[in-house]
Amino acid sequence: MIWIVAALVVIGVYLSWTAGRLDRLHSRIDAARAALDAQLLRRASVAQELGTAGVLDPAASIVLYQAAHAARQAEEEHREVAESELSQALRAVFAEAPQVEVVRDAPGGEESLTELSEAVRRVPMARRFHNDAVRAARAVRKHRVVRWFRLAGHAPFPMAFEMDDEPPAVLESRAGG
Repeated sequence: MIWIVAALVVIGVYLSWTAGRLDRLHSRIDAARAALDAQLLRRASVAQELGTAGVLDPAASIVLYQAAHAARQAEEEHREVAESELSQALRAVFAEAPQVEVVRDAPGGEESLTELSEAVRRVPMARRFHNDAVRAARAVRKHRVVRWFRLAGHAPFPMAFEMDDEPPAVLESRAGG
């Protein structure tokens, strides 16, 4: 009888520990998603500012502004595509160093470039942290015990955020140095 009670206590402790771990992982996903959203918003805001600053040629300004505006206004189910399109627009606009020099020479351009370089560098890091948290939660949720005892509760299945986040080479080298 004592062994049965001891076994039930051990099983109960294990289930409680696993549920707590899963809860912490879901909290980590929420925090990482909030950080990712903040970095994406920061990148889009700086890109939108540059698109309206009048320092770029008109075509580049329009491309950058429209992509940044679309990224900021995108519905959740279209967000990954809109953010990828902003990455592509940034690479197109800042494909060559002379474009960066034009922005740098404008009043306040150096600060804008620094802010954009930092934002472009932080997006992949934030996305990596988010996707790592998602991967960890998925690994725990795959266990039979978690499924059988419904330890995840009603939490939605975590989804990774997949987007093109490759920065323009000119800005990447600028942020690294």
